[in-house]
Amino acid sequence: MKAKLWDASDKEIDRILEDYGVPSPGEMEKPGSYIQMTHPREQEEKLSKNDVVLIPLGSTELHGPHGVSAQDTLQVTRLCEAVRRYTTKHDREVNLAFPPWLYGNHPKHHVGMVGTIPISQKVLEMQLVDVMFGLWTQGYRKFIFVNNHAQHWVIVSAMDLFSLRYPELPFFAHAFDWCCTVAEFFRTRDRDGPFEDDFIHGDETETSLALLLAPETIDMSRAIDTKARAYLPDGHYNRSANQRTRPNFWYSVRNNVPLEVVAQPEGVVGRATLASAEKAKRPVAAALQYLTLLVGDILKTFPPGTLPPTEEVTLFGKQEIEGYMKKLGERGYQNPYRLWQPFT
Repeated sequence: MKAKLWDASDKEIDRILEDYGVPSPGEMEKPGSYIQMTHPREQEEKLSKNDVVLIPLGSTELHGPHGVSAQDTLQVTRLCEAVRRYTTKHDREVNLAFPPWLYGNHPKHHVGMVGTIPISQKVLEMQLVDVMFGLWTQGYRKFIFVNNHAQHWVIVSAMDLFSLRYPELPFFAHAFDWCCTVAEFFRTRDRDGPFEDDFIHGDETETSLALLLAPETIDMSRAIDTKARAYLPDGHYNRSANQRTRPNFWYSVRNNVPLEVVAQPEGVVGRATLASAEKAKRPVAAALQYLTLLVGDILKTFPPGTLPPTEEVTLFGKQEIEGYMKKLGERGYQNPYRLWQPFT
């Protein structure tokens, strides 16, 4: 799939984006789009065809004088909404849940940036576990967490915490760091890509993504350029999307870069003035097609109403949890909230 997209013509990429309705206005208030904007009867109808739920995860983070701090959240919701539109056209509409995180976790070097609001890791983990449980009780038991921020480790940790807190419940969960998944498409010109610089933050690449997915949020007349800084020689660590085959992830080190408030207080790490929506088209098309493929393969493997075998993914037998698996109103139904363990 990736090779085909890499070799696709610009017209073919435009056609893919058109199929997904990109760009389009946000749909969080659109009736029937998100679970929280859909009546119960219609929810049941959708679940009978597709019980995968996309859960977008963003943050509140300064993205320079030309952007808005909601950029991560807007990009990821627009991406998920595009997949919903596409799957709707093919009569297998995927489900969308409101973002549990409008404020995200941040690495140490982000601390001190006014406009960036970091939330403690444990708070976010607990929030995600409770949201997972609530969605599970409704019948949404195949989770894809679509991440547009640097907090991927928190998502994976929360998935594990849910498994340990509710060991009797079968489910399927996938943490999808969409930029890293299509990292090849963020290549720089010296590696046959469209970008001048490696993807870091608020820069050419990230501003290009916003110009395509949420163009109303960007004022290019205010875009600025800054310079990335690091102490060790370049080559040890990958950048934001892990788009280079370097020995270490960017988050594998601490204090190799100055605090952002010291080095780039503007909230831009790179050259935002080089951004264009055109540069973002291929990576966004790749992310949309891969996410659609992932949803489809999950449904092929576990058709609506089915999950990984209870006896194989938990230490419990199917009969032990049968009542919790039933729908509200079915004979033998037991309310899953009997199992709920609120955090205190």
